[in-house]
Amino acid sequence: MPKIAVLIPCYNESQTIAKVVRDYRQALPEATIYVYDNNSSDGTDEIARAAGAVVRYERRQGKGNVIRTMFREIDADCYLMIDGDDTYPAENAREMCDAVLTGGADMVIGDRLSSTYFTENKRPFHNVGNVMVRRFINMFWRPKAPILDVMTGYRAFSPLFVKSFPVLSKGFEIETEMTIHALDKNLLLRTVTVNYRDRPAGSESKLNTYVDGAKVILTIFNLYRDYKPLQFFGVVGMILALLALILFVPVFYDYLQTSLVPRFPTLIVSGFLMLSAMLSFACGLILDTIAKNNRKSFELHMNLIKLFKERI
Repeated sequence: MPKIAVLIPCYNESQTIAKVVRDYRQALPEATIYVYDNNSSDGTDEIARAAGAVVRYERRQGKGNVIRTMFREIDADCYLMIDGDDTYPAENAREMCDAVLTGGADMVIGDRLSSTYFTENKRPFHNVGNVMVRRFINMFWRPKAPILDVMTGYRAFSPLFVKSFPVLSKGFEIETEMTIHALDKNLLLRTVTVNYRDRPAGSESKLNTYVDGAKVILTIFNLYRDYKPLQFFGVVGMILALLALILFVPVFYDYLQTSLVPRFPTLIVSGFLMLSAMLSFACGLILDTIAKNNRKSFELHMNLIKLFKERI
């Protein structure tokens, strides 16, 4: 029987964690449920243990740190990641795991935004942020099938994804990083529409709308620079070149009319801008070659992981 691991990162979720563990034990009775406690002070770990979960700890604060440890420590044939706040009903758990185990998906995204999220969620700025992040991802990476929900914490993964994903984020940017990694590495994605329900009264979100939202947007642009350097530095180079031409054309026109250059500072600035544009484009070419070599190394790395797993 395939081994399924349910991964629940938790920080002060004592009000909901017992119900979450029970619901997913009922939906996936053969699965092992892991709760990773991230410095909770409300007894989340003891409640989870009493409900039947395997409880482990991650002392470095942040969801990204928790997921990094989960992915390193746990071996399974399918990994189902959920939040401990009881916002994701367990009714889609089997479908998402089957998409990995029999459908060959590397990552299954639980899409909240196409169902009940906008009516259930009571934080309007979260709604705007989710839509904005989704649009940025689809605009920059242009997947064949649009990504419908980037920030969802409800996902299923294959071992190939889990053991080849380099976790760099420390906090709530982790979901964005997962999505971009899968798109850049041409991994097989599937989407399952899932219901969403808002947190129960008394349960508070740990996500700061503005601070964490800014980190997510910054993560998108940083990964766009890292994964698509030619496009990133090409756009920067084009902007610099356009500014250089805007400054240079009037000076050149005066020269054609009078054979004089009355605005040397403008000419010098335009020259430096054009030089910067050329350097930006050259940096993009060099980094694009490095990025392509990294993708080649990644493909070889995945082949080794698969070969190692088959031999075991």
